[in-house]
Amino acid sequence: MRLGVILLALASNFAFAEVPLDKLRLPEGFKIEVFADGVTNARHMARGDKGTIFVGSRREGKVYALRDDDGDNRADRVITIAEDLYQPTGVAFRDGALWVSAVTSILRFDDIEARLDNPPEPVVVTDQFPDRHHGWKYIAFGPDGWLYVPVGAPCNICDEEGFAEIRRISPDGKKMETFAKGVRNTVGFTWHPQTGELWFTENGRDMMGDDMPACELNRAPKAGMHFGYPYCHQGDTLDPEFGEGKSCADYVPPVQNLGPHVAPLGIKFYTGDQFPAQYRNQVFIAEHGSWNRSKKIGYRVTLVTLDENGKATAYEPFIDGWLEGENNWGRPVDLLVMPDGAMLVSDDQGGVIYRVTYAGK
Repeated sequence: MRLGVILLALASNFAFAEVPLDKLRLPEGFKIEVFADGVTNARHMARGDKGTIFVGSRREGKVYALRDDDGDNRADRVITIAEDLYQPTGVAFRDGALWVSAVTSILRFDDIEARLDNPPEPVVVTDQFPDRHHGWKYIAFGPDGWLYVPVGAPCNICDEEGFAEIRRISPDGKKMETFAKGVRNTVGFTWHPQTGELWFTENGRDMMGDDMPACELNRAPKAGMHFGYPYCHQGDTLDPEFGEGKSCADYVPPVQNLGPHVAPLGIKFYTGDQFPAQYRNQVFIAEHGSWNRSKKIGYRVTLVTLDENGKATAYEPFIDGWLEGENNWGRPVDLLVMPDGAMLVSDDQGGVIYRVTYAGK
């Protein structure tokens, strides 16, 4: 097991960097500000019971704790509570403990909010995940109390048993089962606030051209469903290598095809009451941005509007401006709806956490 944990309690009081917020475009009435800066390679977020915002990183190998001690909606401290972890992208909070993904392992930091300045040694919940490509993981607890953990495809396109799936483990790590198959690489999922169904983003395969295939927004109302990879992409396109003899009709189609290669990551239903009513229980997606494309797309937060049956009726930008021509100065990763209805957005390129609010027209 690759672990090498070094526990720290490094707090920084910092001046906010010059972020060109005026370049970001939002719908009328919305405002975006910097909640925290100096959060290098900020990836996925979770909120503790006492208001601490925990942030994982991928390349830095660190886990941060952000504290807004004076209640002005800006973090006063960025505390590094662990470092030298193995791509700790995902974080989840439950029963006073912080859960962290570290590729092969899931770690747990008990009673963490009482010990930000003296972090405990992590408990290894499990170390049974493979160390392969797409090994970094978003994690979250489902309504059933189990921790959901993806196991990405160990390649761009291949057919290997035990990969390209979403698993779930019991909180004690003793039980593990596969929930969904045919999922190339999901780095963001959530549950519908009314139905309890799992929804997730999926990164489509590369090397099929600029416009093929689309990345996806998917819904898994029950266990045991297959979403097509590596045989079928975007619900209607057989893979040129693995699709022979297959039919896309045999797999679950996306709720919405997203842009090709936009790299959708974090996804959240808006459950607050600050934004206007038309945003309630609608899907927000952080699109990290393309690399396998001659002209970049993505680098934005999008909104998928659903009808009462959960069918997509619209897919459009909600925040854009991080991409200017072929130059990008930010890459959204994850979203977090706060108790006051504001929404946080992490940006691993800028090392920034943004706060989005609605002020009215």
